Amino acid sequence: MKTLYLECNMGAAGDMLTAALLELCPDKKEAFLEKMNSLGLNGVEVRAEESEKCGIKGTHISVSVGGVEEESLDVHEHHHHDHDHEHEHSHEHEHEHSHEHEHCHEHEHEHCHEHEHEHCHEHCHEHEHEHSHEHEHEHSHEHEHSHDHGHGHGHSHSHSGLSDIEGIIGSLDIPQKVKKDALGVYRLIAEAEAHAHGKPITEVHFHEVGTADAIADIVGACLLMYEINPEKVICSPIHVGSGNVRCAHGVLPVPAPATAYILRDVPTYGGDVKGELCTPTGAALLKYFARGFGPQPVMKVGAIGYGMGKKDFERANCVRAMVGESDEEAGEIVELACNLDDMTPEDIAFACETFFENGALDVYTVAASMKKSRYGVVLTCMCKKADRDKMVRLMFEHTGTLGIREYTCKRYTLERAFDEAETPYGKVRVKRSFGFGCQKEKPEYEDLAAIARKEKLPLAKVRKLIK
Repeated sequence: MKTLYLECNMGAAGDMLTAALLELCPDKKEAFLEKMNSLGLNGVEVRAEESEKCGIKGTHISVSVGGVEEESLDVHEHHHHDHDHEHEHSHEHEHEHSHEHEHCHEHEHEHCHEHEHEHCHEHCHEHEHEHSHEHEHEHSHEHEHSHDHGHGHGHSHSHSGLSDIEGIIGSLDIPQKVKKDALGVYRLIAEAEAHAHGKPITEVHFHEVGTADAIADIVGACLLMYEINPEKVICSPIHVGSGNVRCAHGVLPVPAPATAYILRDVPTYGGDVKGELCTPTGAALLKYFARGFGPQPVMKVGAIGYGMGKKDFERANCVRAMVGESDEEAGEIVELACNLDDMTPEDIAFACETFFENGALDVYTVAASMKKSRYGVVLTCMCKKADRDKMVRLMFEHTGTLGIREYTCKRYTLERAFDEAETPYGKVRVKRSFGFGCQKEKPEYEDLAAIARKEKLPLAKVRKLIK
């Protein structure tokens, strides 16, 4: 099985993941850059630059808009001051937005900085300037300490809702699968933003994440995933960093709320590295593509890629990607079975529906001859081990059985994914199954049945026309 393993021992950002994946495709580097720079993303330029961290060479992806790459200059944090400093800096803006700068400090006099252009408006950093206004004007901010601080911002940021993002990505000249994946990543971020701000997902507006440079990061990663086409993606536990971030609402802990929400049910850890290591964009990409999180599986590695961040730590600030062949895995499931000879077909059907609604993997019945030559059925419920006790309780509650048999089985399954196909009758969902050296695809029955009813055609004829 073609397996992609991602090591995120120093967190992850969208550009770092993209760079690591690009190193797995050295023969496609120029074609990838040409593709990204021809998408027409509002003056975006994507470059792949050599980078070195702790003696390891890798690639850094640089994304600029209008020739300017967003970044911040050093801002020093001082302690035990007996006097106050202040400095001013002004900007011209056409829209309301936040400038977000993140800083990490190894100790009092060592620090490094990175501007994460991928973050949502909710996402805040140690040094933040928030500007709210309706008209173009100049303004200044005063701080308790002063150092020369400049910004290389040569463009304004857009405010986009999820529907705007869908329109932009939908118009790009990229495969349909890449569009679907990119929108899936954005939906994870939008859901996290909606939860953090307590508003419907339709009211979420992206600031940094919605701009053209961030779209390039996400689309680039999805495009490379499409090119590599792994059958399985596994990711290490994610290092999120530690400390706090400051935003307009106050001081918040690392990981920031959006990142923390996205990484629910994902193994993460903090540690002694001060600063934010995993961004919402990086978290969403990992959550969307990874099938599992844990140590590297047994695999024959064929290629290795290093995607570098801008920050410098004692540890190499990079994402490492490895692609190769791993053995197929068998998952374990539980089969619960019972004999029934005193239930009506309606009651059995209701029980089966209840099991499915509560997470059963499959439920079926087989006709059988019971004691005293009575006709009955053997009902089998297949479920995950974690759902065994729940399913046993439901089987006793919804059937007349007095005893349930349990079998533990190994199950081999194909990976599954859904695509949409354009047909003369509209869009039809297509289920793709792959693994163990084979691939299958099949249009969804419900979509075919809907067309058959609407067009008043036999189902077989619709299937033939669609095929």
